[in-house]
Formats: sequence, C-alpha cells, structure tokens
Amino acid sequence: MTTSSRHPLGVTLVDGGANVAVFSATADRIEFCRFDEDGTEHRTELTDRTGYVFHGIVPDVAVGTRYGLRVHGPWDPANGLRHNAAKLLLDPYATQIDGDYEWGQALFGHDMEAPSQIDETDSASAMPKCVVSDRDFDWGDDAAPRTPLSETIVYETHVKGFTKQHPDVPEAIRGTYAGLADPAAIKHLTDLGVTAVELLPTHQFVQDSTLADKGLRNYWGYNSIGFLAPHNEYASIPGAQVQEFKTMVKALHAAGLEVIMDVVYNHTAEGNHMGPTLSFKGIDNASYYRLVEGEEDSYFDTTGTGNSLNVSHPAALALIMDSLRYWVEEMHVDGFRFDLATTLTRQDGEAEKHSAFLDIIHQDPVLRNVKMIAEPWDTAGYQVGGFPADWSEWNGKFRDDVRSFWGGEEGTLGDTVQRVLGSPDVYEGDRRSPLCSIDFVTAHDGFTLADLTSYSEKHNDANGEDNNDGESDNKSFNGGVEGPTDDEGVNEYRDRQRRNFLGTLLLSTGVPMILGGDEIARSQGGNNNAYCQDDEISWFDWAAQDTDLLEFTTRAIAFRKAHSALTPEWFRVAPDGQGAGTVQVLRADARPFEDDDWADGGNLAVALVLSDGTDTVALLLNASGTTVEFTLPGRPGAGEHAWRLGLSSDAGQQVDGSGETLLVRDASFTALV
Repeated sequence: MTTSSRHPLGVTLVDGGANVAVFSATADRIEFCRFDEDGTEHRTELTDRTGYVFHGIVPDVAVGTRYGLRVHGPWDPANGLRHNAAKLLLDPYATQIDGDYEWGQALFGHDMEAPSQIDETDSASAMPKCVVSDRDFDWGDDAAPRTPLSETIVYETHVKGFTKQHPDVPEAIRGTYAGLADPAAIKHLTDLGVTAVELLPTHQFVQDSTLADKGLRNYWGYNSIGFLAPHNEYASIPGAQVQEFKTMVKALHAAGLEVIMDVVYNHTAEGNHMGPTLSFKGIDNASYYRLVEGEEDSYFDTTGTGNSLNVSHPAALALIMDSLRYWVEEMHVDGFRFDLATTLTRQDGEAEKHSAFLDIIHQDPVLRNVKMIAEPWDTAGYQVGGFPADWSEWNGKFRDDVRSFWGGEEGTLGDTVQRVLGSPDVYEGDRRSPLCSIDFVTAHDGFTLADLTSYSEKHNDANGEDNNDGESDNKSFNGGVEGPTDDEGVNEYRDRQRRNFLGTLLLSTGVPMILGGDEIARSQGGNNNAYCQDDEISWFDWAAQDTDLLEFTTRAIAFRKAHSALTPEWFRVAPDGQGAGTVQVLRADARPFEDDDWADGGNLAVALVLSDGTDTVALLLNASGTTVEFTLPGRPGAGEHAWRLGLSSDAGQQVDGSGETLLVRDASFTALV
C-alpha cells in the first residue's frame, strides 16, 4: 500500500488515487471532499500528520476529479482563528478551479449581522470546485526566447480585451487564451515589433459581490484566490484553461514573444474581517495573513484590499515560491510583474531590501533565470529604486516626469533628461543598470494614451461611484476641448503629443513598456479606473484603430532596434569607469548646460547626443509652446557625415543635410542619425 507524504502540497496522483497534503498549524483535522457530477459529496479524512501538514492517500481520485477541503478547528476570531468546517474551501495548491460563486451568507464564515459569531450554513453548493488537472502536454520544441533586457520591449495587455472584438480572430475564441494564440492576434504583435506580452492577472480570481450588485465585473483581475490555477473564464472550452494557457504560451514562443505574468501575491480575494471564507481564512488564517498585533480579529492592510499576505511565515512564502516555480517549469512563462511588490518585502511591517522574499528568489535556481519586475510601491510606501540589482521596476518617475514635460510644465527639463537617460539619479548610485528601469507613460491603471491627450479630467461615472474613484491628478491635457472633437487643430495637436509620448518612451534608455492599444489610440472615454468595465469601454476597438499612429509606433520600435546607441546597458560609462562617454546633454545652441540653464524653469528644449562608438543618435526635444531653432551638434566619429532625419513627431519635419541649424516646432521631438 502506498504511504502518504507531506510533500508536495496539494493533490498528486498515485496508483489507485492521490496523495493529498494540506498545511495548517491550527487545524484539528482536515477532510478531502470529492464531488460527483450530481453534487454528491464524499469526505475522506487526512489521517496522517507530519509537523503542520495533514496528509493521506485518497482513493478514487483521477484527472477531472472535482474537490474541496473542509478544515475543522477552533473558531476564535479575537485570536486570529477562523476555522469553520461548514465552509468548503479551495485548495491553495489547486491547478484548476471551475465554477462560480453564488453570493450570500453561505460564503461567509461569520454571521454577517454579528461578525464575531460563526455561521454554520454549508457553502458547498455555492462554491466553485477545485479540479485535478491533466498535466500532460506536448510542448514539442518549445523554447524560451530569453530576450535580453536591453532588447526587450514590453506590451502590457489583457487576455480578454485584446481579442474580444478582433475581426480576424474566430468569434468562438475571441477573448480567450486561444484567441491570443490565434495567428491574427500574434501577427499584430510581431508586426508591431514588441518582444514580450505582459498579461494582466491570469491567476484564478474572484468576481466579487460588490461589483456584481452594481451590474459590473472585475475586469482587471486583481482579486486572486488560486495562485497555481489559470483563470477559468479565459478558456474558450469550459474546463480547458490549463491546456489552452499552455497552447497560448507555446504559440507566442514560436513567434519569438515572451510571456510575462502580472501576479498578485500581496493579497487575496478574501478581504478583511467582513470578507468571505473561501480558502486561506478557513485553513490557517494567522499563518497566511498578516494580522494586527493585539487585534488579531483585524487584518494588517498595505494593499487597500482588506488584507496582506503574511510573507514572514514560511507557509505563505513557500506557497508563493511553489507557485512561481510552477508557472515557469509547468507553464513555461518567462517572467513576472509583481503587483504592489513592496508589500511582499514587509516582514515585520517595514519594507526591507533584504527580505526573505527577495533573498529566496535570488537563490532559486529556477527563478533567477527569468525576468522579475516589481511594482515598487504599496499603500504604505513608494520604493522606486529600492529593489535589488537583479530586479527591474516600474519607474513611476518616468511616467510622471515625461507627462509633466510634454504638458509644458515649467521646471521639468532636468528630471526629464534623467528619465530619458535611464534615470541615473535613481539607479546609478547603487551601481544598478538602466535596465532596472521599466519606462512607461501609461499602464492599465489610469488613462490610455489617447485619453491622456484628450481629457483634462477623469470621467468614471460608469463605475458607479459618482466619479470619486480613480486618480484625480493625471497630468493630462485635452488640447482645448474635453473629449472627442472635429476641430482639426486640436486633433493635430493631440496626434503630435501621442507621437511625443510614444517616441520619448521608445527612444529612452531602459526597458520600454507600451500599454496595449496605445498604438492604435484606444480610448476608454476618459475613464481612468476601468477595473470594473468588462465591456466596450475596456475592450480594444479594432474598427476604430488609428492606423497612422500604429504606423508611427511600428517605425519607432524599428528605429530603436536599429540603433544600439539607444539601448546601453550602463549609464554614460561602464561601472568600472573605463568606458568612453556615451552622452552629451546640450542646449539648443549646442553648448553644454550651465547651472543657470537648469535653474531656468521656462527652458523646455534640450539636445541629447547618444553614442556607443559605432552608432550615434541625436534627440532634439522641444516641449515649449514655440518653435525652437537648434544648432546642430557635432556628430561623434562621423567625419563629414551629415545628420539625417530618423524619426519625428512632427509629420512635416524636414532636414537639410547641409544646414547648420534645424527648426523644431512647438511640442515636438526630432531624432537625427
């Protein structure tokens, strides 16, 4: 007879059934609950226990078996204990979850009218079920692209929204993993020239009741409950999400595209003390969640969602690590973007650069070979520049400073030059590479590029919060008219500004990230917080795409790839100080800046000459409201070679190879080669 084992956690098929192992330091006993197709429940107690892991061999378990857990133990919320065997719980290590929630009292471990009291309504019929997934898959000759960071161009997008209205993707698979794997979808990405897709959350997440009551849905997916399970709603065939996710990755890899997952390990969908009991709360509340010291019935929250995962506990940290390794080894993903990553570094409440979470990733032989990207803040702190050298970070300073600059805000030139050069003021002091900077102007959270240049105010009325949600300070501008207009002058200005933003992004040192749809001028009608809009507000409107902007973005990406001077791996000189200088920062008259020039807040024009010894590019930036005459700088190592036009946001820009000066119109840039 097979002997049960404490490892691995979760369900592992063996002869005659499955080894099941569940961690809980506070439970008295745990039952594995198998469900027939008609909903009949069969319970098997895990009778073996090693340390804090309950385990046992459960018969009649195979691929496709639907199951959940019941955990028996004390109900004592004041001391952080929330066991309630009436509640069917999801296995934290489930690799597939099917079904949906029927919201009501049954899903809550406490009495909703008296939160300290236990509720003994059975939740099985209201809960989705874990499913033993089929792990077999023919990967063929699949290979990770392993694109160097210096050559990486990230495209942030949404599995559903990208293809939901794509006319060339078969209707039956639009909005699914299979849709993103379709040749028509992949062709857009490869024609554009990006190298990686960063997918908004594809971990299993919860459609919460508060949005459902308003007739809305959680579109973005930052409401995780299953860290090893691909979200079931993105499968074109019910129950096929694991196979379809793998097929999607394989297809993207075959096209040379990496897959980066946006992962949400900082919190779960169970919320605060008033939230539902779906998994971790009922298994071991105090181990998986950070509780308020002295008030263990409350949750320490630096995420704004009601709870924070307790990364100082070995079980919670092990779950994160096991999940990450699973997605790399089993699902073949190429990297991760960590939502509110600062929360994951808080061992004792304070953010720590040498936290267990960061240290263990550096030592892991699987994870140290994939891309790691931090969103370097949470509700309690802003840590841009605070992560280790092996990490890249969403550089919020790039977004803010570049927006301010092209908005014509005085005093922004110096900071913008730092951003274009890879933010040496943020990273160079710690001997970190400019490749640590993920440069972006827009992301899923906030205005799209089209809306950034069309609206001065947010318009979130559809979210049902009286336009009180979302950021109010967006550094956006509308060109003189709020929203869509037929005014040709306003539209020309907006078009130029969109090219300014995309051009600056793609000509800057660092790793550029484009918000999916910006290249076709996707609009959300001024909604800057469309997390709950799973509809035409958020979905790509391919029928209305701006083909001129798409063509410009494609050229800008090709220009970046063609010029190595734009993609240095170090600032100005190599870290040993022995390399040649790579940057000249010049005034419009081609003279070096002096202190008084930087102090002149009205100065919004600069020439940057970038060279790596074999390639040279000059960037002429003019964010002022008037045309600026630039004296053309010398061309390092070029001999008699004259400057030529490379790329410009000004569709009418001309360059006379014999000229010594060049007029750059208001609110525009020109790149020379």
